[in-house]
Amino acid sequence: MLKRLLALSFVLFCLNIFSQDFVLQGIVQDEQNNAVAFSNVALLKENTIISGTTSLEDGKFKIENLKAATYTIKISFLGYKTHEQQIDLNSDLDLKTIVLKENLQSLEGVTIVAKRPTVKRMVDRLVFTVENSTLSNDNTLELLSHTPGVLVYDNKITIKNTPPTIYINDRRVHLSAEEVVQLLESTPANNIKSVEVITNPPAKYDAEGGAVLNIITSKNIISGYSGSIFANYKQGSQFPKFALGTSHFFKAKKLNTYLNYSISPRKDFIHNTESINFINSSGNIFSSWETSFKRTQETSNQNISTTITYDFDEDNSLKLSSIVLIAPRKVTRKTSNSSTEIFNTNGVLDSIFNTFNPRVDETYNIAINLDYVHKFKKPGEELTFNIHHTNYDTSNFQNVDTDYLFPDNSLIRTNKFQTFSSQVIKLNTSQVDYSLPLPNSASLETGVKFANIDSDNIIDQFLFKDDEREEDLENSDIFSYDETSFAGYISLSKDWESWSIKAGIRGEYTDTEGFSRANNEASINNYFNLFPSLYIVNRIGDNNEIYFNYNRRIYRPRYSQLNPFRYFLNDNTYTLGDPNLLPQIDDIITLGYTFNRDYTFELYYRYEKNPAIQFILQDNINNALIYKYTNTDVSYSFGLDFTTYTQIAKDWSLYVLSSVYYYNNRFFAPDDDTVSLSAEQWTVYAEVVNYFNLLKDKSLTANISYILLSPTNDGPTDTSEMHGLNINLRKALWNNKASLSIGVQDVFNTQNFTARARYLNQDSFLRSRLENRLFTVGFNYKFGNRKLKNNKAQLELEERDRLD
Repeated sequence: MLKRLLALSFVLFCLNIFSQDFVLQGIVQDEQNNAVAFSNVALLKENTIISGTTSLEDGKFKIENLKAATYTIKISFLGYKTHEQQIDLNSDLDLKTIVLKENLQSLEGVTIVAKRPTVKRMVDRLVFTVENSTLSNDNTLELLSHTPGVLVYDNKITIKNTPPTIYINDRRVHLSAEEVVQLLESTPANNIKSVEVITNPPAKYDAEGGAVLNIITSKNIISGYSGSIFANYKQGSQFPKFALGTSHFFKAKKLNTYLNYSISPRKDFIHNTESINFINSSGNIFSSWETSFKRTQETSNQNISTTITYDFDEDNSLKLSSIVLIAPRKVTRKTSNSSTEIFNTNGVLDSIFNTFNPRVDETYNIAINLDYVHKFKKPGEELTFNIHHTNYDTSNFQNVDTDYLFPDNSLIRTNKFQTFSSQVIKLNTSQVDYSLPLPNSASLETGVKFANIDSDNIIDQFLFKDDEREEDLENSDIFSYDETSFAGYISLSKDWESWSIKAGIRGEYTDTEGFSRANNEASINNYFNLFPSLYIVNRIGDNNEIYFNYNRRIYRPRYSQLNPFRYFLNDNTYTLGDPNLLPQIDDIITLGYTFNRDYTFELYYRYEKNPAIQFILQDNINNALIYKYTNTDVSYSFGLDFTTYTQIAKDWSLYVLSSVYYYNNRFFAPDDDTVSLSAEQWTVYAEVVNYFNLLKDKSLTANISYILLSPTNDGPTDTSEMHGLNINLRKALWNNKASLSIGVQDVFNTQNFTARARYLNQDSFLRSRLENRLFTVGFNYKFGNRKLKNNKAQLELEERDRLD
C-alpha cells in the first residue's frame, strides 16, 4: 500500500512539474550596450508562432504562461539583423542580454534602413510588397496610388479604367466608391504588408465585378495598444473639404480589438452646362435648350468600423466585425439651381424657366459579419464559416419650384412639386470555405455560399394646385424586389520549378422577382451561370516570365437601377430604372510578358454580353430628358498595356502605365429595338509618376504625376480627353511618429470634360466643371506601441456593392 502511495505521489509530482507555466525573459541591446526598445520578440514551436511580446523602453522583455518544450526565439527590429536561437524550456529562464547587430547599408554617406517596394507576379495576381518600405509612412489611399496597375484619380480608384472591388485580407469592403476613398484615407499604411492586384479574379472570389484589389495587413503577435489620428484639408475653387478620424487597436493574449472612426464634413460644387436639340420626325431641329446647372452638395458622412477577435486556441478563432455608415439628414443636403433658355426653330429666344431644388438625404448602413475559423493539424488546411447581415436604409425629400418666364423675364406661370423616396434593403448570407494543401506543391480550395436580398422601395410624389398639395398617383409607386442566389466553387493549383498553373470553376444560380404595386406588374427572372478561370505562368530564368489567363465575370444591376420609378429632377428631366435589366457577362483573355523584372507588356481581349449603361434619352414629343438604365447588345475591346516600376537613380523612382485599346459597342435605338447602331473608339491612357527623396534621411519625399486619357466612348456617348498634373510633398516628423503632407491636385485645372450623344433623333451636349484643382494639407500621428499591426477585418459580400 505504501509503495502504491509513493508511486502515485511521484506521478502527481511529475504531472505538476510538466503542467507548470514558465517565464522567459531577457534584455535586448545593441552593440553599444544601448537598450533596443519596442523590438519584436516572437516564440516559435515547429515554425508556428506560439507567443510574443515587445521589449520595453529599457530593452527588457518577459513572456509568461509557457509550457515545457523546445522553442525557437526570434528577436527583430528595423535596421538590425534578426537574432534567432533554440531554447529548451523546462523551468523559468533568463536569457540575460541579447545583442542585436546592425544591418545597415551605406551608400555615399546615406544610411538606408528601409526596403524598396518589390513587385512579384504570382500565378493569378501581381503582389506589390511594401512592408518596411518608405511607402509604409503614407496612408493606404496614397499607397494605392503607388501600386502598379492602380490609378487613384479624382477621388476614384481604377484598374484598367474600371473600378476594382476592394478587399482587405480577402474580406470585401462594401461601401460606395466615395466612402471607400474616405476609409482608406483614414487608414495608416504602416500596417500594410502588400497589395495584390488581381486583374482577373479566380473562382474563390465572387463572380460579381471586375478586378480585385486585395490589401494584406501584417500579422500581429504582440500584446499591447496602438493608435493613430489623422486630419486633412482640401480647398477647392468654391468650398473646403475636411476629413478627420482615429484608429485604435488593442491585443491581449486571446482577444484582439480594433476600432476606427472617421468623419468627412465637406462641400462640393458642380457647374455644368447642357445643350439639347429637339428633332422632329422630318429630322429638323424645332427647339433648342441651353441650361446652366449649378449644384452645391453638403455632406458629413461618419464611418465606424470595428473588429473583435477571440482566439480559443491555436486552431480556433471567432471574429465579429461591423461597418456602420451614417449620413444624417441635418448635414446631407443638395441644392440645385438651373436656368434654361429655350430657342425656337430660327434660334430666337422663346422663353426661360428657372428651377430651384433643395434636397435632403439620410442614410444608415449597418453591416454585421461573424467568422469562425478552424485550422487543422496539417499546415495550411483550414475551414471557415461566415454569416452576414446588412440593413441599409436610405431616404430623401426634395422640393422643386420652377418659374416660367418670357424673354423679358416677366412671369408666365409657376409650378411646384415634392418627392419623397425611400429604400430599405435587408441582406443575409452564409458561406463555408475549405482549403487543403496537397502533395508536391499543389493545393485545393472549395466552398459554397447562399444569399438572400429583400428590397422595399417607395416613391411618393405630390403636386400643388392653387397651393393645395395632392398626391401624384401617376408617379407614385411601391416596388418590392426579392433575390436569392446559390454559389459553389472549386479550384486547384500546382507549382513546378519554372511553371505554375491554377484552374477553377464557379457556379452561381440566381432567382429574382420584382413587383410594382402601381402597375400591378411582376418581373421574374432566374438564371444559372458557370464562371471558369485558368492561369498559367512560365518563369524564364530569374528575371523573365510569360503568363496567360482567362476567366468569366458577371455584373448584376444595382438595386436602384431596377426601380421602375420616374424620379423627377425638374419638370422636364427624370431618371428611370428597369426591373427587367439583365446581368452583364464578360469573358476576358490576357497574354503577358515581363522581362528584366521591371517591364511588363500585356495583350488582352474582353467580350461583354448585355452591358448595361445609363442612356441620356430625348423625348422629342414631350420635350423631356430621360436618364435611363438599359442593356445594350454586345461590346468588345482589345488592347496593349505597358507597365514599369523601376529605379532611375539613387533618389528617383519611376512608375509608368500606358494602355492603347480599341472599344466597340453595339446598341439599339431608343425608340425602336429593331434598329441596331454601333460606336467605336481607339483610346490612349497614360500615367507617369515620379518619386523623389529630397533629404539624406529620406524624411522628405516628393511625388509628381501626370495622367492622360484621350477621348473615350460608351455606347452613344463620346467623352473628350482629360489630363492633369499632381504634385505632393511629404515630411516625416519625430522619428516617423508623424507626417505632414502638402500638395496640389490638377495643377492646371485640366481634368474637366465634355460629353456628346448625337445619333438618329438624339443630339445632346454636356460640359462638366468640377472642383478638380485642390490645394491639400494632411497630418497623421501614431502613438502607443507602434510595432503593433492592424487586425482590421472587412465584409465579403458582392451583394452589398449593389446598394445605392
